[in-house]
Formats: sequence, C-alpha cells, structure tokens
Amino acid sequence: MSDDEQPEPPHPGPGPKAPRKWAPRDLGATGSTPPGPDAAADGSTGPADPDEPDEPDEPAGRSGPAGAAAATGASAGTGTPAGPGKRPKRTGWRRFVPRWRVVLGIVLLIALLLIGGFIAGYTLVSIPAANAGATAQSNVFLYADGTQLASDGEVNRENVQLAQVPLTVQHAVLAAEDRDFYSERAVDPKAMVRAAWNTLTGKGTQGGSTITQQYVKNYYLGQEQTVTRKVKEFFIAIKLNREETKEDILAGYLNTSYFGRNAYGIQAASQAYYSKDVEKLTTGEGAYLASLLNSPSAYDVIAHPQNKPRALARWNYVLDGMVKKKWLGASERAATTFPVPGKVKPRAGLAGQRGYLVEAVKDYLTGNKIIDENTLATGGYRITTTIQKDKQDAFVKAVDDTVNSKLSTDRKADRNVRVGGASIDPASGKVLAMYGGIDYTKQYVNNATRRDFQVGSTFKPFVFTSAVVNNSKTQDGRPITPNTVYDGTNKRPVQGWDGGSYAPANEDDASYGPITVRTATDKSVNAVYAQMAVDVGSAKVKQTAIELGLPADTPDLNASPSIALGPATASVLDMTQAYATLAGHGRHGTYTMVESVIKDGEKTELPAQEPEQAVTREAADTTTSMLQSVVDGGTGTAAQASGRPSAGKTGTAEQDKAAWFAGYTPDLATVVALMGADPDTAVQQPLYGALGFPRMNGGGPPAQIWAQYTKGALRSSEPKDFDLELQDGANIPVEPPAPNPSQPPTPGGDQGQTQGQNQGQDQGQTGGRNQGQTQGQNQGQTQGQSQGQNQGGLNQGQTQGQTQGQTAQGQNQGQDQGQTQGGADNGGTNTGGQIQGQTQGQIQGQDQGQTQGGTTNGGTNSGSTEGPGATTTGLAARPRGSRSP
Repeated sequence: MSDDEQPEPPHPGPGPKAPRKWAPRDLGATGSTPPGPDAAADGSTGPADPDEPDEPDEPAGRSGPAGAAAATGASAGTGTPAGPGKRPKRTGWRRFVPRWRVVLGIVLLIALLLIGGFIAGYTLVSIPAANAGATAQSNVFLYADGTQLASDGEVNRENVQLAQVPLTVQHAVLAAEDRDFYSERAVDPKAMVRAAWNTLTGKGTQGGSTITQQYVKNYYLGQEQTVTRKVKEFFIAIKLNREETKEDILAGYLNTSYFGRNAYGIQAASQAYYSKDVEKLTTGEGAYLASLLNSPSAYDVIAHPQNKPRALARWNYVLDGMVKKKWLGASERAATTFPVPGKVKPRAGLAGQRGYLVEAVKDYLTGNKIIDENTLATGGYRITTTIQKDKQDAFVKAVDDTVNSKLSTDRKADRNVRVGGASIDPASGKVLAMYGGIDYTKQYVNNATRRDFQVGSTFKPFVFTSAVVNNSKTQDGRPITPNTVYDGTNKRPVQGWDGGSYAPANEDDASYGPITVRTATDKSVNAVYAQMAVDVGSAKVKQTAIELGLPADTPDLNASPSIALGPATASVLDMTQAYATLAGHGRHGTYTMVESVIKDGEKTELPAQEPEQAVTREAADTTTSMLQSVVDGGTGTAAQASGRPSAGKTGTAEQDKAAWFAGYTPDLATVVALMGADPDTAVQQPLYGALGFPRMNGGGPPAQIWAQYTKGALRSSEPKDFDLELQDGANIPVEPPAPNPSQPPTPGGDQGQTQGQNQGQDQGQTGGRNQGQTQGQNQGQTQGQSQGQNQGGLNQGQTQGQTQGQTAQGQNQGQDQGQTQGGADNGGTNTGGQIQGQTQGQIQGQDQGQTQGGTTNGGTNSGSTEGPGATTTGLAARPRGSRSP
C-alpha cells in the first residue's frame, strides 16, 4: 500500500461499538484493501520479506487506531515495510558475525564431540603388554662392502626397587623432568599445548609429557613421533594413573629410561658413570644422572668435553629446582660440587677402532635427525656405513708403525700421546676411514671428532683462499697472489687493524723480511698471514672457512687477525671436510658416514648429498698449487713418501699440545693430528719429548702417518695429477714495494745472499733447505758451534755427508753434498734439505759460512753432527717463540 492510500481511522457513530479485531486475512473480504502483492505494503497480507528473518506473529487483539498508527509510523518516509516486532536488516561487518545462538551451538557441538571422543578413546584403548623396546635389541653395523663391522650388543639394564634409590636421587629426577609429579594428574594439557606452541614458533622442540606419559612411552609403546602413538600414550597414561600408584610409576620410569653409554635404568647408569650401585649415589651424582635424561650424548662430559658448560648449566638447573621445591637445603646446595663421571667401560665387542666408528655413526644419525637417540637405542637397525675396510686397516697400520710401536714407558710424555685421523673422498663426501684412538675400551674419547685442540697453521690456507674469493688486495693496493711480497719481520704489527695492537711472533722468533706468499706458506710465517687476514677482512676469512666445511659454531673461530694462526678448535673430521673441498675444486657437500639404514625390511630415508660450489675453482686450485709447494720443499716434505702428487699443510698448536698434517691427493683428503692429553685427567699437555722428539711438529709423525696411509689406501689405483685452474697472475711475480730508508734493519733477518767476500756472517737462511751462498774455504767440518758469527743460535744439525769441494785456482767450485736432517725449521722437520751453497769468492783460508739447518736467531737445529772430523753437541734449550706451523 502506498503512502497515499493510508486507511482512515473509524468515525465515531451513534452508540457504542465493539472493538474491531485485527484480522489481516479478512481485509480483502471487507473491501478495504484487495488482497494481492501490494497488500504487503501496509502489513495486512502477502508473503514476508524474503530478506528478513521470520518473526513471531503480532498478538491477537492489536487493531484500531493504535495498530494503524504503528503501521503508518513504521513505513512513513522510508517506503520500507517494518511490521510489528521485526528487527532491522543487518548491514556492514555485522553481517559476518554469527549470532550468539550459532556460536553457542558450535561450542556445544565441539564439546559433545570431545566428550564423545574421550569416552570412545578411553573405552577402546587398553593398557598393552610391555613392548619390545623395554628389552631393546642390538644394532648391527656393516662396512661398505657388507661385512660386519660391529654389533652394539645386548641392552645393559638392571631393574631396582624404588626403595633402593636414594630419596635425593629421586628428587633430582623429579626436579629435572616433572617437579609436580606427585600432585599433578597423569597428563598435563597446558604443558602439552605450551610445548607444541614453542615447537611451532621456532623455540625448539620441547616435551610436554609428564613422567607418567614418558613411562608409558618407554615401557608400553615406543619412541616413534606419530599422532597415533601420542593419542595412545594419552589414554594409557590416564588409565595407568588410576590403576598404579605414583611410586610404582616412578620406579618403572627409572628402570626404563635411557641414560647414554648403553645404560638403561638408573642402576646401569650408576655403574656406567660412577662404577657404584645406585644406593651409594650422592646428591651431586644423582643430579648429573638426572641431567642426562634430557639428552644423554649432549651432556656426557667425558665423551664430549666441549659440552661441559652445557652439562654444568643443566646440572645447576636440577639442583636449583630441588632447592625451590624444598627438597634440598641451600647450604647443602652450596657445598655440592660437580662430580666428574669416570671413564667409559665399553663392552669388549667394541674394542679397537670399532667402538669409535660405531659412536661416530650414531652421532651422525642423531645429529642429522635421521633417527633420534632413544629410538636408535631400542635397536633392530642394520646400518651399512661408508667405511672401507681396506682403507681402515691401512690407517690403523700407519699409526701403529709410526707412533704406537714407538711409545715408551721410559718417556713421560709418551703417556700423553693421542692420535686422531679421518679420510674423505672429495668427489662424494663419504668418510672412508677414521682413526679414533688407541682402543675404544681404553680411551673412550674419539680423537677424530673432538673439538678442543687448536688447528694451528693448517688454518692458513683458508686465509689465502678467502683472499682469492674476495679479490683482496694488500694495504698498498697490490692483488694478493702466491707471488705477492709481504713483510715477514718477526713481531711486525699488523697494519689496517683498528682493534688494537697485534704483532704475532713467528716460529722461534725468526724474521724473514720481504717474502712471497708462496714462501711464507712453505715456512708458515705468522707475520705474513696475520697481515693477510686483515687485508682480506677477518670476518670474510671466517665465512670462507665455514663455506669450506668448518661448523659455524666451531669454538674460538673468531673474526680477528689471530684467526690466521689457527686458534679455532675444529675437529679432525671438520678439517678433513674443508680440505676435501679444496681437493674437489671448491665444491662442498656435507660428509656422510652411512650408506643405508634398514629395520624390519624398511629403509630409513637419508639426507640427499647435494654438493655446491662453496668457493670459486680458481680460489681452491690456486690454494692447492701453493700447498703442493709445501710438500715439494716446505715443512711437509715427509708427505712425499706417499708417491702421489700431493698438497698439504703442517700445523702446531700452542705449547706443542697438538701437531697436524692436513693434505690431499686429487682423489683422497686426509687429516692426521697428534694430541697431548693426560690419560687420567684429560687435561691437555705439551708433547715436548714425545716419541723422542724434542719438539713435535706437523712435518714429523703426522706427515709420516699421512704418507704411509695414503700410499696404502691408494695402492690399487693409478696416480693422478692435479687439474688446476689458477687465478690470474698466480704465476707472475709481483714487484715488492720500494724499501723505506728510515726503516731500521730487520734483526736477524734472512734477507739475501752473500756477494763478494763473506766476513763470517751467515746472512741467508731458508728454513727447510739451506740455499745461502757461502764464500770462503770450506774445511769439511761442522764443529758443533759454528766458527763464524752465529747470531745467538747453536748449530746442532745432523750433517751426514762429507765436504767434497775441491779448491782450484783460488776458487772453491765443489758442492757440499751433506744433508741436514735435524731440527725443527719453522715447525717442520728439515729432512733431506741439501746444502747447496757454492763458494763464489776468494778463499780466505777461513770457514766464513755457517750451516743453519734450524733458525738463525736463537733456534736449535736438533740432532748430532756425523762425519769425518766432526764433533757432536748435545741438545740445547732454546728460547721458544709462538708455534705457528
């Protein structure tokens, strides 16, 4: 009905009338408004507005003027019908908000589903019998050829009653794992939600399980991380909590938990770590065992000494929790000291190298999250490794021949000798052999994987590689190549470093003056490489080392000039990865120790090996060309015994606590290290006097082991030459900068060759080979102390030849063919260096030349003088500079 057709109010008539009832369906009959579509306009008839929700009918009896007025007011001025009781149509964002009735319905539906699901789960899931994991089976480890390497044997477990476990030990476990165990329910939904949230938001994988749930997982189910297992664990825990006491559940948990060292249960753990029964555990010992429950391998301070800070933090967390729960007094807490666990007593089946290999493979599987530690410990896996038996045997023989067979109880230092080694195929990244120590049953720590000994000068090649990668230049703008000239003056302050004064000493404080990078690499000159680290940028050097294969979290891998001298404590395996990258022309892929993992006929997926170009080929190959020079005529000449084209670098840690040789052929990268550690306390010790050597260096036993192993490992293959692509200018000499007339002369510097008459001063020295030119009459004798001016050093080199020079017309034209074979020359052995000096001046009737197989200033050329007319001098102590090679 339109606005012009409003119904008129009734007129008063004579006499009273009964009130007219509102009957919209009768309007058509009365003739006031014909029924039809338009009738809906005044609310009298017709269908409801389809856009409006159904509303209740108007109560009967509403009619007359009031009803008409209501109808008129609802529609006047709008043209929109608005019947009595109807709500206006929703607009805007309100259209998308569900009404409270809908929300309430959804909540009720969810609640019904959860209740129904809980009832169904509780009814259907029953407590099963103990699973096979409660009596875990052995894992079998195989060599690459399928022959058996080792089996980790039966599970070490001995159940005990809860009453046998000291109350402080029980409380330590509760403080570590579930502090509200006795007061809480079987499951903690809040903790489970919190753990899930922390995992999803990247705060690390966290557990939200109570001790009851963990016991159910250990004893009835398994370690698989599946939704089905978690659901079963939830319901079984609730039922178990109703059927067993808290004491029974705690006892079961203590007897089924894994503590590392193949120890299942608190009694086995007590024996494995402290060689005592559980009843005798102290509070501190119990707190340490409780700490292991979180991550056994990560907190074993004997197997992984570098993790001791983490273990201490966890141990303190446990004790502080005991104090907080009033299970331990503050005074007793303060008096508790960390109880260092004892040595591992592995089973005889893992004697020799087998135990080291098995543990390294386990670490690889768990560290790469292929199998978690607890799941692997349940056993049943058949694991084929990448270890090749023939190469493994060759490594063991090389160490036995060079070191173990020469250890003597008469030399105190020999008891501290440790050997570690690893060998990788550069093409595939597979670990082909590993030497972990003398015997896994005697020395538990794997020397190939430990990260607590400095790598020394084996780090220096990474500095040069970084220089090429970054197109670096010297402070005066010259490109850095193998032929770039640096100042090798001892204790020369580095230039361009804004972090304070830094002036590293060279080996035995020797000075070299202007020297090329190649020669500085041969001699391992600290002054040159510290300056190069600044020229490149120490942060860039660090990044290159990481790209080559060193872990980013390697201890003491810090961005400063000293990074070049190798204070970082990477493992032997880490360094082997990095050198394998150089051997592989700069391509790097993570190493692997596993070919396949099978359990119950099903293969476990392994990470894909996807090598990438970590550094440019020119950078890797140019570094290789320099390391070839180290083997050909530098500190690593002993590696020539491999009979293969080789590249390598020697290195020595501070105070001779470790000596390294890292090298490679085109098809095999190997690193060997001798380490000094007290067998009782594990404290690092110098290797002075070990194996009969006054000082230990990488060019000695490490290089000799490397050569023998490489020769044996590759005996069935033909030698290969390096295929190198060098950087531009690598073979072009670079002119040194003009000398500074105001610069004082280098004290003791080895800067040149004598020309004319030599007045008794030896001004030339080249470390591994004595190539200085001598003028004067050579009388064929080395008399212990040189007759000329030996500037502070003692000549104790082994001269094993005869002076065969001949005097003709006042010219000495012969060659001194004796070989100087003793003494550490800049950290390497001076083996086979020929004294090639030729007399070119007039014979003055005096021996005015000096043979200095050691160092010019204050170094010793250790050994004895042998030959006709010669005298032998004893070993002399010499001032010790910093060790670089």
